[in-house]
Amino acid sequence: MAAEMVTGVLVSTFLESTIDTLASRLIDTFRRRNHKQKLSNLKMKLLAIDVVAFDAEQKQFTDPRVRHWLLRAKDVVLDAEDLLDEINYELSKTQLEAKSQSATTKVWNSSQSSFGFFFESEIESMMEQVIDDLEDLATRSDFLGLKKGSGAGVGSGLGSKLTHTSLPNESVIYGRDDDKDFVFNWLISDTLNKLSILSIVGMGGLGKTSLAQHVFNDPRIEGKFDIKAWVSVPQEFDVLNVSKAILNTITGSTDDSVQQELIQRRLKEKLMGKKFLLVLDDVWNERPSKWEDVQKPLVFGGQGSRILVTTRSEKVVAAMRSEKHLLQVLKEDYCWDLFAKHAFENPNSQPDPDFIEMGKKIVQKCNGLPLALKTMGSLLHNKSSLWEWESIMESEIWDFSENESDILPALKLSYFHLPSHLKKCFAFCALFPRGYRFDKECLIQLWMAQNFLENPLQKKSPKEVGEDYFNDLLSWSFFQQSSNEEEKHFIMHDLLNDLAKFVCEDICIKLGVDEPKGIPKTTRHCSFSSSKLSFDGLGTSIDTKKLHTFTPRDWDWNCKMSIDDLFSKFKFIRVLSLSHYRKLTEVPNSVGNLKHLRSLDLSYTNIEKLPDSISLLYKLQILKLNYCHRLKELPSCLHQLDNLRCVELVDIGVKNVVAYLGKLKNAEVWMSSFHVEKSKEINIQQLGELNLHGSLAIYDLQNIENPSYTIEVNLKNKPHLVGLRLKWNFIDSSSVDSEKVEDVIENLQPSKYLKKLSISNYIGKQFPNWLLHNSLPNLVSLVLERCESCQRLPPLGLLPFLKDLNIARLDGIVSIDADFHGNNSCSFKSLQTLYFSDMRQWEKWDCEAVTGAFPCLQYFSIENCPKLKEHLPKFVALKTLRVIHCEQLEALIVSALEECGKLQLEWSTMKKLTMDEHGMAASLVAMAASLEKLSICSSMESISDDCVSLRIFPLDFFPTLRTLELIGFPNLRMISQDHIHNHLQYLTMKDCPKFESLPANTHILLPSLTILWIEECPRLESMSDGGLPSNLRYITLYNCFRLVGLLKEALRDSSSLETLRISTPDAECFPDEGLLPLSLTSLTIYGCPNLERLNCKSLLELSSLERLTLSKCEKLQCLPEEGLPKSITHLYINECPLLEERCHKGGEDREKIAHIRNVFIWE
Repeated sequence: MAAEMVTGVLVSTFLESTIDTLASRLIDTFRRRNHKQKLSNLKMKLLAIDVVAFDAEQKQFTDPRVRHWLLRAKDVVLDAEDLLDEINYELSKTQLEAKSQSATTKVWNSSQSSFGFFFESEIESMMEQVIDDLEDLATRSDFLGLKKGSGAGVGSGLGSKLTHTSLPNESVIYGRDDDKDFVFNWLISDTLNKLSILSIVGMGGLGKTSLAQHVFNDPRIEGKFDIKAWVSVPQEFDVLNVSKAILNTITGSTDDSVQQELIQRRLKEKLMGKKFLLVLDDVWNERPSKWEDVQKPLVFGGQGSRILVTTRSEKVVAAMRSEKHLLQVLKEDYCWDLFAKHAFENPNSQPDPDFIEMGKKIVQKCNGLPLALKTMGSLLHNKSSLWEWESIMESEIWDFSENESDILPALKLSYFHLPSHLKKCFAFCALFPRGYRFDKECLIQLWMAQNFLENPLQKKSPKEVGEDYFNDLLSWSFFQQSSNEEEKHFIMHDLLNDLAKFVCEDICIKLGVDEPKGIPKTTRHCSFSSSKLSFDGLGTSIDTKKLHTFTPRDWDWNCKMSIDDLFSKFKFIRVLSLSHYRKLTEVPNSVGNLKHLRSLDLSYTNIEKLPDSISLLYKLQILKLNYCHRLKELPSCLHQLDNLRCVELVDIGVKNVVAYLGKLKNAEVWMSSFHVEKSKEINIQQLGELNLHGSLAIYDLQNIENPSYTIEVNLKNKPHLVGLRLKWNFIDSSSVDSEKVEDVIENLQPSKYLKKLSISNYIGKQFPNWLLHNSLPNLVSLVLERCESCQRLPPLGLLPFLKDLNIARLDGIVSIDADFHGNNSCSFKSLQTLYFSDMRQWEKWDCEAVTGAFPCLQYFSIENCPKLKEHLPKFVALKTLRVIHCEQLEALIVSALEECGKLQLEWSTMKKLTMDEHGMAASLVAMAASLEKLSICSSMESISDDCVSLRIFPLDFFPTLRTLELIGFPNLRMISQDHIHNHLQYLTMKDCPKFESLPANTHILLPSLTILWIEECPRLESMSDGGLPSNLRYITLYNCFRLVGLLKEALRDSSSLETLRISTPDAECFPDEGLLPLSLTSLTIYGCPNLERLNCKSLLELSSLERLTLSKCEKLQCLPEEGLPKSITHLYINECPLLEERCHKGGEDREKIAHIRNVFIWE
């Protein structure tokens, strides 16, 4: 029994069964008993070191010699796996070749002879080397005193099934109320300092990051800062990368510049005058000079800006000259609460007193560290016997000093008690850096490709086994849910990442991170970062023949060596990713030589086809070609790859994907769309033969002649298809048989696990029964558009998880009644966003009898519903209301807002209001105090010029506005303002033909204004006395010709303006000298029908200009003789016919733009 328990510490059941299977095949096929004997000998040698590996697992944390032995043993076991892989491949190849030819004795004898030669010339020498290494390890294990493990209570076997706990509730933080109050009060306190820094200091596992997260997300600081940003700081503190990370987080976009000065200048401009809160999580830099360089642009923020730092080192505090808050260990009562939450099924119930007593002893050993308490609680949750708890409490690992490996004893114990199949999966995560967001599906695929997923009884699919493994690791708290993300993304605590790196240091290498420690020849898994933009090879430090994994960690990288040369370096590669290598246009035939390849990812490349040699990849399990837009065909042999388990073909250039897949019944198929072709509707039946996953859009359903064909699509029995779009495209629907259309959609009933559904251009008179009868209980998102014949809506209020609902252009709907709510007292209980648009016949929403509906609705938009009147439901949690072109809703809006409760300038839940001019006055005044976004759109076609309408907009009524949009007001003349508005950042004025002036002293009264958009305001001829605000970064001026000449004076010495989009219909030459600020990085000249030439001298002054767009300048003849600024990296030319001809390849102006990396010309 003991031997059975410890088997698998190094030698998996998969490896054992592979040896046994190969031995049997060699006897059955070639009658080679000597081969079987050699394999049996190999198995015995492997098991001989496996039985002492259990002891080594525990002693590796204290004895460096044992650690070295264990890493060496793992390397030799992997050599044995490679050896068996080689035998398996050649044996399978020999058998397939013999089958494909005429089964004559001559052919068969030739195959036997070929394989025999291969075994004797290559395999035997490899096997002898592996056996020698195993014997050496066995001898050294005796010298080290390693003992055969009893394995009692510690799982490596598959029998120790873990029970799952739920994810920890991240909204609860134990014992940190005083710490949280201290940090919160520091953040909001008055200070004379422009920039203040506080460091939360403590050892790993104390909960520094959790404390910072709780404060950062505290609703009480909402609105206290103009900018909030959270940056996880890499351990290697590089000034450029840290500055770029801060900038990218603030802007929400990616800046590709590699110039530190440019990045910091942009960061300075973004922060200029803005009060910001910046969290720098997990800082390790102890060099003051580096921090001073990072801090340079940060000091330009507004008064009262704060930086909150988490760090383990007080030297960091000194380097940053920050205040300090020392985080202490948890007090005893809180320790027990946190431990009990994870250790017991229901911590509120009273557990067995013996377990409580033993648990409290274990809690004492955790020394008040939250991570240790949480991890130990999760470990013991899966231990139901008291003696197991006692065994863990008495373990020698508690006595190991943390300094011996920088890993908490509690984490070592948790790892030690993991079943061995989970240890391999966990250790593999060392391939990824700290803070990495793991995609659950992708990680399971990687485990599968490495043969980590053991399933000896074959009762589950590999993916199901992987799900079990992941959930087990999750239940042991080795993973945690990534905050504010979809459920498929997870993170790992830094200390657990360190632990993974410790146990497989010589096996998993992160290029760009691990080089300072040296890269051993034993490396099997290699990832690399694209932060240096280019991969220039693996050098001589890695034995590339041994590599099992090669993958980039980031997007958009370049390879300086040819892909053919790269392939030639691999022999035993199992996982190969060239994803996001944009310059890859062709896959070399040598890919067929990667005979052990299980996973190939070519997503986001520009390949046009795959070579036929891919048919030689007999072991290929995963093929990813997502977003290969130039890919026009797939290999015809794809369906012959018997081991293929997953094919991802999302948004690729191939039109008829299904035709290439054959009958891939065993493979998951991820594809984004299927087009039903006319007179070829039989093709849709092929969808029924595929194991569809993800989301699928089926287009051109009108081409189905016989509705019975759709029965065979069998969507109802495709539980992994979680997103579905059904779309018809009728040119003339008047003669269409609506009953046939209804039969088609009825037969396309999806499974009950569907989460997202969209139905477009459906002309049936009623929705399908499966939607009417609530057959989709897991639906989260629903879109119904252009279903113009349907006269009533399904009872959507009964869908318990529906969050997003969009209903558009249902012209058959005249009234919505209680049936829509499902006659339920608490309908739409999860709905958060609701859109109605273009419902031209909708007159009434009968909801007076409906109570308790929409308890979670935050965003409600209703647009172009001209006949709708009377009442709306009560929206108790609404934050954004958007009403556009709904003329009957003036009284309705006020009523709806009053129903919400505190209307009188106290209605604090509403943050945004968008509506047309009809319903403005009463509701706006009532809502003014809390609004952050206001967009008012008036239809100029429906209002005569002399009608009574808005002439002066009173901005002072709205002290909290951040965004203001005024669109389509024929009589609006000005914006009045007497007080400073610190919050307004975005101001848009469109289609206001009488608008004459912005507020006086704009530069003082609107200090935070960053974006100004003025369009079709021809009378506006005055910018502002004193110029425009200094923080203005983006200006658009369309058909405001009187303003163009005032730009120079308005902008004066502005150094913040980055983007200018301008239309000057009358100008023949542009821009005038000195008109534009030198800070511009992007310039768009648009809609200038009379523009003939560009002012060379003025353009060449713009030394920071990176993007230039020339659009709709029909008379623009050529570029300046002196060319364009050398700083330009992107040039866009659109609808400039004379210029386009000269700038195409071979054109007269082509040389003038030769230095520009990215040139885009549209006719």
